[in-house]
Amino acid sequence: MSRVIAYVDGFNLYFGLRSKGWKKYYWLDLQALASSLIKPGQTLEAVHYFTARIRANGRNTPDMQRQTTYLEALATRPGLSLHFGHYLEKPRQCRQCGSQWMDYEEKMTDVNIATQMLADAFEDRFDTALLVSADSDLTTPVNIVRSKFPRKHIIVALPPTRRSHQLTQAASGHFIINETTYRRCQLPVSVTRADGYVHHRPQEWR
Repeated sequence: MSRVIAYVDGFNLYFGLRSKGWKKYYWLDLQALASSLIKPGQTLEAVHYFTARIRANGRNTPDMQRQTTYLEALATRPGLSLHFGHYLEKPRQCRQCGSQWMDYEEKMTDVNIATQMLADAFEDRFDTALLVSADSDLTTPVNIVRSKFPRKHIIVALPPTRRSHQLTQAASGHFIINETTYRRCQLPVSVTRADGYVHHRPQEWR
């Protein structure tokens, strides 16, 4: 059997779903998603999910609660690991009026994906890497893996509306994940943790 590890760029996937207005698919079972994307003769060895926890700004408490609920529900899935980056404050300025404010920029996701993928390649943990992202910053690590390990394959699975010519050209192959796949790969409405606590799908995501 050919071994597959999936690497999911949480922000690229989230913003792709959001751009389509597909909030109803936010409760996504990433283990099921990856399993549905592999081919006969392949076995899914692991799923790595890369994201960052939302920083409080005084207005986003409900968003933080929904994200925490989702992350804890995901943590119950077998073979799935969570990897966290962080947010940094970044000043913004309006070009028209000159007013300034502080915003937040997510950091480390692309670095964390690259590091994990390269480590797995050097440790020979996969034959095929399934990369769910369209972030062109990942082109370099993809090129390195393919150069150092010519027999390994990297397949890019593109989220909705996300595209990168550089990344898809560097990969062994690519395809767009269709809406039917997102619809079929949702977590149960209620997810029970090992300690018995039950997480429910947020009402806003139904």
